[in-house]
Amino acid sequence: MNPGPWVIAPPRPEADILAAELGIPLPIARVLTNRNILSAKAAETFLNGTLKDLNDPYLMKGMDRAVSRIEEAIRNKEKILIFGDYDVDGVLSVVILLRALAGLGAEVDYFIPERLREGYGIKEAHIRIAKERGARLVVSVDCGIKAVDFTAKAREAGVDVIITDHHRPGDTLPEAVALLNPVLKESGYPYPSLAGVGVVFKLLQALLEKRGKSAQLPHYAKLVAIGTIADVADLRGENRLLVKLGLKGLEKVSNRGLRSLLDQCGLLDRKISEGDVGFRIAPRINAAGRMGAAGDAVRLFFSDDAGESLRLARRLSEMNSQRQNEEDKIYSEALSRIREGSLDRRYRMLVLGCETWHRGIIGIVASKLKDFFYRPVLLFSYEDGKAHGSGRSISELSLIECLDACRDIFHDYGGHTLAVGCVLPRERMGQLKERINQVVGAMLKDDDLLKKVRIDARLNLAEIEPSFIDSYLRLAPFGVGNPKPTFLSEGVEVVGPPQVLQDKHLKFLARQDGRMIEVLGWDRKEWLGEVRKAGRLDLVYSLRASTFLGEEQYSLSLEAIKAAEK
Repeated sequence: MNPGPWVIAPPRPEADILAAELGIPLPIARVLTNRNILSAKAAETFLNGTLKDLNDPYLMKGMDRAVSRIEEAIRNKEKILIFGDYDVDGVLSVVILLRALAGLGAEVDYFIPERLREGYGIKEAHIRIAKERGARLVVSVDCGIKAVDFTAKAREAGVDVIITDHHRPGDTLPEAVALLNPVLKESGYPYPSLAGVGVVFKLLQALLEKRGKSAQLPHYAKLVAIGTIADVADLRGENRLLVKLGLKGLEKVSNRGLRSLLDQCGLLDRKISEGDVGFRIAPRINAAGRMGAAGDAVRLFFSDDAGESLRLARRLSEMNSQRQNEEDKIYSEALSRIREGSLDRRYRMLVLGCETWHRGIIGIVASKLKDFFYRPVLLFSYEDGKAHGSGRSISELSLIECLDACRDIFHDYGGHTLAVGCVLPRERMGQLKERINQVVGAMLKDDDLLKKVRIDARLNLAEIEPSFIDSYLRLAPFGVGNPKPTFLSEGVEVVGPPQVLQDKHLKFLARQDGRMIEVLGWDRKEWLGEVRKAGRLDLVYSLRASTFLGEEQYSLSLEAIKAAEK
């Protein structure tokens, strides 16, 4: 009935100290200590941090050289070519840097490879683009850390290269003018978890502060927030500060294209959450890159014409609808194959491929299958004798380390702990399936594949009052590294008969110590009988906000239930 074993985080003594020093409820303090935030100073930054708490950008090795070379290009009217990736992180990195450099007086252009035809990253052949555009300086965003051959060819052609990236490097680093990548051991930067837009933001921070224009930085935080959330980056440290500021800024925007996009999402001039970004805004931008039209997304943010902005925003929405239809088809086919072959019982990692699966969409499907079966998934699209793969992983397994162990099989690969991409000859697929499951088998235990119900703290429903909600809201935004807190309320009384909504969702009222609150179990119709039978329940839940008649209300979003002990 429930997803897996319940694991209650053991209370830490630091929580009592934080609660007393900061004047916050003890359950909220326990949420902080569960995220290893143990001191009042760290908690204060986490809860109330501002841009003043950002690290010095010059702590990142190569920043001084990057700034110097860009300023030289601006002074000498040299053409700068920004080379980006086609996902949300890459597209918005291009937009941010393009706008900022143009504002500083640079002659600047951009290039994003077409996903299906050219694939990810800067290839040696792309030197042709730099030459055709007359560029004397290429700045990569969200890619380039493996562009060894391109950088060498560019140097031969008299073109300098600055690389800004956040992916793991290969065996050899490109010999660029500057490598801005916090993941590099030698980078010296204290926060390695920046998304691609975050690295670009640090470059802008250095450029703008030097010119006394740091007041412009909050304007860029809006797009940094979207890119960081879309890239499923860790939401602690600097990422958290940038996302928090950016979400606030998205409530009121002046950029015509962004306003049109928010209008398409039904979010214009509204309070915007990380969920709104992840499920409504980012998918529309992502769809453009996945469907081979990343340029439309870039143009949207530079359009000053109301008609054109509306047309481009609608086009992104239409492509997102196409993407959703294709996604549903691939998901259904993959699910059937997994069930028919009992693959989830036979393997700790699911590896599947098909000729008809859209290469730009398999990553989204891999993520959904990963969540459903709670195990790593690697999906492939077969085309012209090659297998193009996209993978997603659970928190217990580093997917990039798995690919590292199989590196001799691939033409190319890259990514992060939780998400990767790769290319290999199709005839090696059998070899890959065997090898990678051996690797995963050695890294994962059976218990790792049980999705545990992790509980931050016990909470009495009577404690959910306005002062508690105020403290709770300061914990947001939620995401990787700072998941939405889950609470346990024991011995809760079920009031009245439970209901089923839309033939799939469960709804009932719960009461404890005089406090009554609505409980919603999304896609939990099967729990109806258990709720009916039990006079009292133990509930695991997160808080869910909704707006009714202009007022924000809270209900419980159910994670797990069991009958309370008598």
